[in-house]
Amino acid sequence: CQLVSMCDLAVAADVARFATSGINVGLFCATPAVGLSRNLGRKQALEMLFTGDFIDAQTAQEQGLVNRVVAGAALDDEIVRLSAALIGKSPLAIAMGKQMFYKQLEMGLEAAYQYAGEVMACNMMSEDAGEGIDAFVGKRQPVWQGR
Repeated sequence: CQLVSMCDLAVAADVARFATSGINVGLFCATPAVGLSRNLGRKQALEMLFTGDFIDAQTAQEQGLVNRVVAGAALDDEIVRLSAALIGKSPLAIAMGKQMFYKQLEMGLEAAYQYAGEVMACNMMSEDAGEGIDAFVGKRQPVWQGR
């Protein structure tokens, strides 16, 4: 549960279950609480942390712990599909976006919008953005820098 809560994206098999069960032996799962509190709603995270009860994969998806749930036999294929969708994107844009996403979460709303605007302007000036726009206009696949 702690590991999946710290992943940017997660795919779970339909038979997967998740818990922070340390509370059952008198240990509050403090480090798992960090990831849970940043992925689930406060009440859902606290319920898991206070009860130690397991949630199934579907509930984990509904609460935001995982992105997708698939049959166990389809897990590898789904991970390949999701990975392929990411691999086809600009590595620079993905890296900038990930950094911006997590940094803005720590800011107030006004500062977050200011920072996001700055990142977007910098991204727009990158070679990858130029290539992506040219490829779109030319109806071709982009060739990203660093590939």
